[in-house]
Amino acid sequence: MSKKQENVLRLPAELLYERELEALKEEDKNKEKPTGWQLSPGAVLKYITGGKAGSTDISAKYIGHNRLVEIAIATLLTDRSLLLIGEPGTAKSWLSENLSAAICGDSGKVIQGTAGTSEEHIRYSWNYAMLLANGPSDDALIKSPVYRSMETGAIARFEEISRCASEVQDALISILSEKTIAIPELGKELSAQRGFSIIATANTRDRGVNDMSSALKRRFNIIVLPSPANLETEVSIVSKRVAEISNNYRLKAALPGKEVVEKIVTVFRELRQGLTLDEKQKLKSPSGVISTAEAISLITNSMALAASFGDGSVSDDDLAAGLQGAIVKDEEKDRLVWKEYLENVMKKRGASWRGLYNTCSGMNG
Repeated sequence: MSKKQENVLRLPAELLYERELEALKEEDKNKEKPTGWQLSPGAVLKYITGGKAGSTDISAKYIGHNRLVEIAIATLLTDRSLLLIGEPGTAKSWLSENLSAAICGDSGKVIQGTAGTSEEHIRYSWNYAMLLANGPSDDALIKSPVYRSMETGAIARFEEISRCASEVQDALISILSEKTIAIPELGKELSAQRGFSIIATANTRDRGVNDMSSALKRRFNIIVLPSPANLETEVSIVSKRVAEISNNYRLKAALPGKEVVEKIVTVFRELRQGLTLDEKQKLKSPSGVISTAEAISLITNSMALAASFGDGSVSDDDLAAGLQGAIVKDEEKDRLVWKEYLENVMKKRGASWRGLYNTCSGMNG
């Protein structure tokens, strides 16, 4: 990693895991690869799920069902695009980014779906100063990430596609069907090169979601990414990502122990499911999304608090501050839900939970 890269707040996957990708390329150099791919499908799978390339350890980027990753890779070998659907925090964007990094070495051709995303963001727009001065020309054309992916045979990413208006989403239909973009102003059309595909993601829980048309859905192969299957899997995911993020942010705090991560994940899983882990007590769920991504963010922020205003070890005070903010999004409803959880569940869990209960109860009072 260069000195310039060391100061970048967030490196793309292809730079963050550059050493691993180089090791996989070396191991993979005599294997046949699809047009436009820098790795064979088997090497892409190893990059995502973990393993060893020569003497280099390949870290797991996605912890879950390996079969889902295999289906995703196989989809991108065909003329169909890939749609990853799931609740917030199921690693849709992370998987999308790392698939793009492994396959074409560039995860940066991204459209971020919002209520303000327009058809121009998907196709192309114009430099209007040049357009008025000289009329339509190749120089005045501003290429979208999808356009650039089509002309180079790469993968474009479309994040939160269901946040876009339905008519904007449907601008993709002709691109996915015909693999072309017509540019009538220049009297030509762009045809996609081999290797072009789109990986889109869509949340199932967030507000402001626009349903995708059946015509658009038919042009994607849809994979539903489930929430972590059990406590152990979620603890493993959270611990791994917290370690990576804290190292990237250079947080001067000790990584929390497994028991700390387990407490936070337990609280999140129980409130998310509306049921205690032993399935003996039903619970009310808060209005917000209590996702794995929120748990990662909470613990990372707790480390920042401990490093800046504590002794460098994550304390119950640091965790309580994050829990309060993560759970109490709607002041009236969520405060009551959180108070009931504290009194009816956490308070009764014994001495190991006593410090966290006292701090959370004091903040919620």
